[in-house]
Amino acid sequence: MSKVFAVEASAVSKLSPRRRTLCTVGGVIVLLALFVQAWIVVQARPQDLITGAHGMADIISRAMPPAFDQFVPNLRPVLETIDLAIFGTVFGILLAFPLAILAAANVTPARPLYYAARALIGVTRAVPDLVWALLFVTAVGLGPFPGALALAVHSVGMLGRLFAEVIEDMDMGPVEALTLTGAGRLQVLSHAVVPGVLPSLLGIGLFRFDENLRSSLVLGFVGAGGIGFQLLTAMNLFQYQTVSFLLIITFALVACAERGSAYLRSVVM
Repeated sequence: MSKVFAVEASAVSKLSPRRRTLCTVGGVIVLLALFVQAWIVVQARPQDLITGAHGMADIISRAMPPAFDQFVPNLRPVLETIDLAIFGTVFGILLAFPLAILAAANVTPARPLYYAARALIGVTRAVPDLVWALLFVTAVGLGPFPGALALAVHSVGMLGRLFAEVIEDMDMGPVEALTLTGAGRLQVLSHAVVPGVLPSLLGIGLFRFDENLRSSLVLGFVGAGGIGFQLLTAMNLFQYQTVSFLLIITFALVACAERGSAYLRSVVM
C-alpha cells in the first residue's frame, strides 16, 4: 500500500508546475462538488438547529442533576458492557489471526484459500455489528450473549483485514531463511511470522477493544444488554436524569479504555 502511494507521489512530483496547479484546482473543484451534493442529499438545514435549540435546552434542564443514586443498580450493566468488549475482542482476535494467515498473499498456502479467506473477512466486515446483533438476538434471545457474538464476528472482519496487511508488509527475510533450512510451515509460522508481527497485532487488538467498548453501548438498543439497554429504557420512560447519569458513566468508561489501551500500546510497541 505504501509503495503504491510512493509511486503516485513521485509521478505527481514529475509533473510541470502548470499541470500540478491544474491538478490541484481540479481536485479542489471535485471535492467541493462532492460536498455540495452531500449537502443537498442529506437536506442540511442549519437554521433548524437555531429554531430547535430551546427543545434541546429543555431536555438538558430536565436531565439535571444526574441521578447518581442509580450507580449501584447499574453496576451490572456497566460490567456487562465491559465484558461484551472483552469477549468480542478476544474471540475476534482468535478467529481473525488464522484467517489473516490464509488471506496474506505472501504466506497463504494456496490461492483458493486466499480468496476464500478474503471473501469471509469481507462479509463479516461489510455487515454492521448492529445487524449481526439483531440476527443473534433472534437466534439465542435477549441478553449480553448475542451482543458478544456480534462484536466477535464483526471484529473478525476488521481485525482479519488489518492483520493480513501487517503480515503482507512484514520482513520476509526470517521466513526465507527458515524455509531454506528445511523448516515446516508450522515452524516458519511460529518462529518467523508470529514473532515478526506480534507487537503490531497486539496494538491493533487494543485499538479494536476500544472500538468494541463503544459499539457495545449501541448494541444494547437492540436488546443485547449492557448500558445501552438501560439507556434506551430510561429514554423511553423520559427519565432524563438517569439518562444523564448513564452518559457520564459512558464517558468515564470510554476515557478509561482510551487511556488504558494507549498505555498498553506504549508498553507493547
